[in-house]
Amino acid sequence: MDLDLRKLRYFVAVADRLHFGRAADDLHIAQPVLSRQIRALEQDLGAALFTRDRHGVELTDAGRQLRDDAGPLLASAEAARRRVTTAARGSRRLVVGFRAGIPVIPAARAFEARHPDVVVDMQRIEGDDQAAMLLDGRIDVAYVRLPIDEAGLRVVPLYTEPLVAVLPAGHRLAGEEQIAQADLAGEPLIWHPDPSTQPTRRPHPNAGYLVRGVDETLEHVAAGRGFSFLARSATVFHSHPNVTYVSVTDLAPDQVCLAVPASRTSPVVGDFLAAAREAAEITAACGTYERPEVPLHRAAEKIG
Repeated sequence: MDLDLRKLRYFVAVADRLHFGRAADDLHIAQPVLSRQIRALEQDLGAALFTRDRHGVELTDAGRQLRDDAGPLLASAEAARRRVTTAARGSRRLVVGFRAGIPVIPAARAFEARHPDVVVDMQRIEGDDQAAMLLDGRIDVAYVRLPIDEAGLRVVPLYTEPLVAVLPAGHRLAGEEQIAQADLAGEPLIWHPDPSTQPTRRPHPNAGYLVRGVDETLEHVAAGRGFSFLARSATVFHSHPNVTYVSVTDLAPDQVCLAVPASRTSPVVGDFLAAAREAAEITAACGTYERPEVPLHRAAEKIG
């Protein structure tokens, strides 16, 4: 039995809302049609996906399992559609995602020298969408920062870099050359809304602001609402007159990796990884970052 992607999309709409009427409105179909499609999917799978009673709609154990599996399946189908559309246009294009502060140009130039027929596009991504954009095909390969949900991805380490504290310009520690994390104990920390990145083991209360990206972080810190941590390279590309950066001696370094969908096997992607590793090794030799942890040829084999 082949899984019907249309029925799967209908299922996800109901699973997300736990309401057939609202899901039908979002899908622009009639509610009886949606109910029939869900019943047909349950018959196809031989399992009930929802319980329906006067209290509302809930997922069964089977429904929860399908909800977990549906995201990667639909993302893979969308990625295939995007690649077919690109191929039909006759263009060869590699879309590279990157997080703030991560230099892409050295690798892109080295790659383009080997593949002058491939256009390299670069797209800024944030922590909460770096995995999703890879899985649904919006980007082909990405420079990511850990942690990342590695389900459906192949992730290869490139290098590490230190973190710095981001402080308001008038902060009592703003003039220090370096500090320890304990020096900021008890002060409110501004962090990313992604639960996987919340520093639950750090001695800092949540400042209560959900920020997305470096620019929002700097604005909240400048307003005196708390402090934050950033990878050192991000401070090169982002400055603010009311913010200062101070080195922190006892923080684990930030890990930068290259990631691609696990289902994507391509010599072109493998060649870009090789170029990225070469660029990282050259930079590490200059003392900017720590050397990569995986030998160049083995990393290229892992992704290519």
